[in-house]
Amino acid sequence: MTGLKVDSAAFRAGRPQPHAMVDRGDNKMTQRILYFLVPGSNISPFDVTIAADAGFDLVIPLTGIRPENVTALVQDAIFCRPPNRFNDTGIFIGGRDVHMATDMFQSARGAMVGEFKVGVFADPNGAYTTSAAVVALVEKAVQERTGAGLSGRTVSVFGPGPVGLCTAILAARQGARTRLCQLTADDDAKAALRFCERYEAEVEWVSAETHRDKVNIVSDTEIAISAAKAGIRILDAEVLQAGGKLIACADTNAVPPSGIEGIGVNDKAVPVDVGPAHFLSIGPLAIGSLKYKTQFGLYRQIQTSPVAAQIDFPEAYAFALNELAQGKGS
Repeated sequence: MTGLKVDSAAFRAGRPQPHAMVDRGDNKMTQRILYFLVPGSNISPFDVTIAADAGFDLVIPLTGIRPENVTALVQDAIFCRPPNRFNDTGIFIGGRDVHMATDMFQSARGAMVGEFKVGVFADPNGAYTTSAAVVALVEKAVQERTGAGLSGRTVSVFGPGPVGLCTAILAARQGARTRLCQLTADDDAKAALRFCERYEAEVEWVSAETHRDKVNIVSDTEIAISAAKAGIRILDAEVLQAGGKLIACADTNAVPPSGIEGIGVNDKAVPVDVGPAHFLSIGPLAIGSLKYKTQFGLYRQIQTSPVAAQIDFPEAYAFALNELAQGKGS
């Protein structure tokens, strides 16, 4: 029985839940359980659905969790089953705060004891798998057009939210000169750069609050990525006129208007001409397709890995690249 529904209120109250025992083919009757740890009051239906489709029998929500709570919860999960049964139990770290998710992920990794382990997968706000898909698709497009990857390229990421922040780090880790572009006065440079430092990624913070700022940035950019709020045009045709060096552009926004003018929602390395700018475009639905396959595959990795899976966004990126290499990212 896959995707068994759990009454979270009944679960918290200690009332019995529907029970389904599954024969895994090794004469052991067991259930695959995924515990969702989130700081907020609810978990994402999107994440739950993919987890159920990927083969978890029970998805248990644990809400209001802080980093200091994680060790006790993980150890409660690892000691209720024999050693080396890590494929049958998973911890998923969600929520919307990538900073807190990193703290929770590190606490979960440190909670393992000898052979008592479980798989851990962090993907707050979908930012880890989305950024993995963005950078994997961009790198593939750049490789196809130029014969080389991101190393030494100038990458500008517009929007320092969770997806933009993780995208900038991944690009920097591939050797790109990476700029994280501030769009509003409320964007927090100190918090963003501290997060980059945790992953030993050198990322430059620049202002893109005005039209002139954007023109100056685009004029010296080879890869432009829009990871801003949905429904806001970040780079219009007038700004793109300055983009004579552009090789590829990607847009995570599926709500009209597009974040980058000229990009279609289904574009996957589609040539676009805007004045002197000639670039390959990557649209949000192409990104979303690879993001879905990456998240699904990483849930499955918890269940099949020969060691206890520990999945942060660098691991998500490696998985997304592999999907593209095998022709599964379409």
